[in-house]
Amino acid sequence: MLILTLCTSGSLLGQKILRVGVAGLTHDHVHNIMHQFKRGEVIIAGIAESDPQLIARYKKSYQLPDSLFYNDLPALIAHTHPDAVLAYNAISEHLGVVEICAPKGIPVMVEKPLATTVKDADRIAALAAQYHIRVLVNYETTWYDTNQQIFEMVNQNAIGAPRKMIVHDGHEGPKEIGCSPDFLNWLTDPVKNGGGAIRDFGCYGANLMTWLMHGKAPIAVTAVVHHIKPSVYPKVDDDATILLEYPDATGIIEASWNWPFSIKDWEVFGTTGYLHALNNKQLVKRVKNTYDSVTVHPALYRDNIPYLADVLAGKTDPGNDLSSLPNNLIVVRILEAASQSAKEGRRIQLH
Repeated sequence: MLILTLCTSGSLLGQKILRVGVAGLTHDHVHNIMHQFKRGEVIIAGIAESDPQLIARYKKSYQLPDSLFYNDLPALIAHTHPDAVLAYNAISEHLGVVEICAPKGIPVMVEKPLATTVKDADRIAALAAQYHIRVLVNYETTWYDTNQQIFEMVNQNAIGAPRKMIVHDGHEGPKEIGCSPDFLNWLTDPVKNGGGAIRDFGCYGANLMTWLMHGKAPIAVTAVVHHIKPSVYPKVDDDATILLEYPDATGIIEASWNWPFSIKDWEVFGTTGYLHALNNKQLVKRVKNTYDSVTVHPALYRDNIPYLADVLAGKTDPGNDLSSLPNNLIVVRILEAASQSAKEGRRIQLH
């Protein structure tokens, strides 16, 4: 099992700078790759986008030349032959990106989650196996020093065997925090995103818990959703609580577009103690009545680009880590079961 620790830098010395293709500009997380490009951490070989207003906006914001833009992904690949393609489009469109890239032998990294349905996720996995490509998933919380340290400490038996895991994820709402209209268009669509907060933020907790459970799927999933702001989000839920049952542990995922502030934290209760990552930098440990702040050391990978470069170079094996395909196939199973549970009002067993 890979533990991403021990390095003091977010990029590795002597590492090849990747040439990547960007599939779509509708996902606001695309700003991350733009900033990485501006800092010289990655080369953008081309951008596949057909929306003129989106192209104009990003050209102006990041001083991008016309030569970077292609109307579609096949044209981008034919002209640029990138090392990998990063998908910044609707979740329902991830399969289409892999269907284009896989036969060309081009690795793909998508923004979380992997897919909207188990059917699409399984098809992605089949294509990855058939054409021997890497398909990886990028989550913001993967690169939190505190999350990596929790995993390390639990595996070093710092708090005993994990018994309860609680993840809180979300913010005041995508519209409330100023997400772009292009992002909102599919993020609040029940087909393109697969749901609302239950998918948008439920995936973080499912990802972390599957990792801590060493790639084991839960026995069953139960979920409750609320529609607190139907006037703002008429088509999808905006609050979800998901319960994951394991043979000797329980996971609770609290995902919402109704928090009073942005939150991404992780609590793990073991048989002898408790760890709480309040954010990406603050970690607290409790044993009995003793509370201690834990000194957090930098993780090996601080963002997705150095990690992706090392995976493609064969220096890192994803195994069942947070970005891996095996982990994220389970994440999609959990999310689909959660949506089914909320709709039918019953506990869903996973097989």
